[in-house]
Amino acid sequence: MNDSYSDEKALGFFKKHKRKLCGLGILVIFFIISLLSHIAYDKLKSDTSQDSLENSITDTTDENCSVTGINLHGNLSAYIPNHSDSDSYFNLDVTASEDVVWTIKQANEDEKIKAIIVEVDSSGGHPVAGEEIANAIKNSDKPVVAFIRQTGTSASYWAISSADKIFASKNSDVGSIGVTMSYLNNVAKNAKDGYTFEQLSAGKYKDAGNTDKPLTVEEKSLFIRDINIIHNNFIEAVSQNRKIPLDKVQSFADGSTVLGVKAKELGLIDEIGGFDEAEKYLEKIIGEKPEICWQ
Repeated sequence: MNDSYSDEKALGFFKKHKRKLCGLGILVIFFIISLLSHIAYDKLKSDTSQDSLENSITDTTDENCSVTGINLHGNLSAYIPNHSDSDSYFNLDVTASEDVVWTIKQANEDEKIKAIIVEVDSSGGHPVAGEEIANAIKNSDKPVVAFIRQTGTSASYWAISSADKIFASKNSDVGSIGVTMSYLNNVAKNAKDGYTFEQLSAGKYKDAGNTDKPLTVEEKSLFIRDINIIHNNFIEAVSQNRKIPLDKVQSFADGSTVLGVKAKELGLIDEIGGFDEAEKYLEKIIGEKPEICWQ
């Protein structure tokens, strides 16, 4: 009796809410289809990325390679942050010094590789990144040739200053031996918009350089102190790596760039030229036509 009544009650409920239940069922089906499609897409994307990676590795480890090619493009940083999307804004136009150092190490350990060529088109980046690459090039067992395309300045110039030979176009921007930590102060704009900075920090200089508060004279002196130290380190590195007297580097290390011809006159580069000239030079030093595999 109770079971029959329950069945009738359920049947009545279904008839009454038939449209809603059908609609809900359709939504559930669409959700499942969408979920399965998303999983399939992620799997396809992962497989494609893996295939691309494997193809890239295959291309750059060609048995015919005699020269390892390295690109210094965009902003130089110690590393590139990991993001789920490989095409993320954060990964665009950035060269990580840890990757370059690793590539140089691999080239030195590979008996087939006879030299390294570095293509430069970068206006700089972080000083430590430039220093790390310069040290790796300096300590390389294989000869390193660099050529500057449009721009080889600041940290990117520091990075290649230790190369055995540097080429640049007569129209290339070279040098910019200087350091900057300049930033935009938001204090006046915040006041206009009605914002007030509330400082909550321990340590007198913990908030130094915060763009939403005024920079004190003492804070500025600390930044200038560090800027001058890095600048002197940069000057000394260029002097040692390029074998230019220290006082001569100091005389033109004002942060300005110079064109290729002037750069050669100052000793910042060795020859006017680009990839073709660098390739011919490589052929001369390794005794055969270079087969370059770009990393």
